[in-house]
Amino acid sequence: MSESLPNADLLRSLGRLVRGLSALFWGLPATLIICFYTAQADAFRSFGISPPLVVTGLLFYGLSQLGAFQKQERVWRAALDRARMLSLINFGLSPFLYWWNRVPGHVFFIAMVLLFVGCSLLLLASVNVVLQRLSAMLPDEGLRLETKQFTTLNLNLLLATFLAALFYAGLRQAQSIPRWLGVIAAIMDHFALWFLVILVLLPLAMTMALLWKTKEVILESIFSAKH
Repeated sequence: MSESLPNADLLRSLGRLVRGLSALFWGLPATLIICFYTAQADAFRSFGISPPLVVTGLLFYGLSQLGAFQKQERVWRAALDRARMLSLINFGLSPFLYWWNRVPGHVFFIAMVLLFVGCSLLLLASVNVVLQRLSAMLPDEGLRLETKQFTTLNLNLLLATFLAALFYAGLRQAQSIPRWLGVIAAIMDHFALWFLVILVLLPLAMTMALLWKTKEVILESIFSAKH
């Protein structure tokens, strides 16, 4: 961004960028909480499919707002388009959480919920890539280094989550496994919540922190340019 007073078009794109980052900051934890309770509890049953559609729609809105910034940058646009496509897929899959809650034994609903979970992890990874590309275009070297460090950690944790989920699914489907693998499966059953905290909530929290800091850097750049 230029150190001189931004022009009107740049100010508008930066305003939409800040709104998009804010929508992602609030939308990510809201999506996790509301989608979890839609699938597992009866708290939102009276609202039907509306709650998961609203929060997943908020993520798509946030990513769409980011698209107003630096439209000519191909690498940035490619990363953003991938994240936006995943958010749109999640929006379309989110009603299956409610339907699976109502009919938990339906094989098709189970498959769609698993697809939703997989796409959600890919979306979180894509948001981290988007933050990497965005920080590379901002004038703050400290933000750039911090974003690269934490997004790399987040991506590794999410990859570990995918591998652990595939390994666990393989153990559950196997007809006969060695005793030591049975012990591992029992441990994963017992400590599933802690695995979720470490492998999903930790990258989610770090992604939220990066979203907030990136937004603050942009706002500071705008106000400093005006003085």
